[in-house]
Amino acid sequence: MRIVDVCAFYSPHGGGVKTYIEQKLAIGPALGQDITIIAPGDEAGVDRRGPHARIVYLPSPRLLVDRKYWYFDDEAALHAAITAAEPDFVEASSPWRSASMVARWPGAAPRALVMHADPLSAYAYRWFEPLFPREAIDRGFQPFWTHLRQLGGRFDRVVCASRELRDRLAEGGVPHCVLHPMGVEENLFSPANRDPALRARLLALCGLPESATLLIGVGRLSAEKRWPMVIDAVTAASQRHSIGLVLLGAGAQRKTIVRRIGGNPHVRLLAPERDRQRFAALLASADALVHGCEAETFCLAGAEARASGVPVIVPDRGGAADHADGGAGLTYRAGSAVSLADAIDRQITQGVVPPPQRVNTMRDHFADLFADYAAVLEQRRSVA
Repeated sequence: MRIVDVCAFYSPHGGGVKTYIEQKLAIGPALGQDITIIAPGDEAGVDRRGPHARIVYLPSPRLLVDRKYWYFDDEAALHAAITAAEPDFVEASSPWRSASMVARWPGAAPRALVMHADPLSAYAYRWFEPLFPREAIDRGFQPFWTHLRQLGGRFDRVVCASRELRDRLAEGGVPHCVLHPMGVEENLFSPANRDPALRARLLALCGLPESATLLIGVGRLSAEKRWPMVIDAVTAASQRHSIGLVLLGAGAQRKTIVRRIGGNPHVRLLAPERDRQRFAALLASADALVHGCEAETFCLAGAEARASGVPVIVPDRGGAADHADGGAGLTYRAGSAVSLADAIDRQITQGVVPPPQRVNTMRDHFADLFADYAAVLEQRRSVA
């Protein structure tokens, strides 16, 4: 199949979507697919990754709230780019405006909306749930629910990577929701990557001895990731235990997070580790991964930690919660620093050790996803 992914969230500067797209460009052709990513950027261009993989950039404005990202603003140009790629199947990777543009594309190819974002959890629930029950918030955001239901009716698949998101959308009346959990990079994440010397160096960076507990946090420095809450919870748990926290990330909230760390010598904010092998070693050398975001559609960091044999401490809502299943970690009440501090205390006191985990790889994910697309395409052709 010729698969065209209209990916408004792609940025060469990093992030979970970039990791996903890079894997798709590498794995898709190996599985017999031809992959075109259409992404917004400063200038028009084509980044060729081989005879059957490429990124096509369309000139687009940058987002005001985060200058590392762009957005599609020329629907005619986007439609022309999709048509020029001669797709058998089209994906939209954002539930915002670009999905509506893809829905209005006049071509005959079937299409899927891949939910790389959960705006209700990232914004509406996070802002208003301390004040109102979720049912009331949903009533207040009926225009967005209507938008999602209309999109579901115009797409053949609404692809979700977590059970909670799939079930919540389906219960809200969004049709064609399917579950396709993502996975980790093949042959990279493993408990064998654990390095006691690296662990000791990270604890020393936090001003602590090897007898302390090393927590690691990984992700964008943005409001929905709730890093200030994580820092507060670790600080509270540190009243009972010797804990070092290493955060790997970059983003718009860096100054806010630095202020929240204050003079705490046991919390260190580091730049993202772009070398994937070194990152796998950093992750495997931690004693637990701590995560604050209940708006994850999958939580790649949680999957990578699970594959590395590292217990996870994650909120009880969103994609991150899936990674605590089967004894792989602990959950806490989403949005609560007190509950998170208690979970950290339980992890250290009980010494939760995950049993050996079989974690899906990205090859598994794409093989299942493309098989689903092929079935949709075959059904479409048989009806025609």
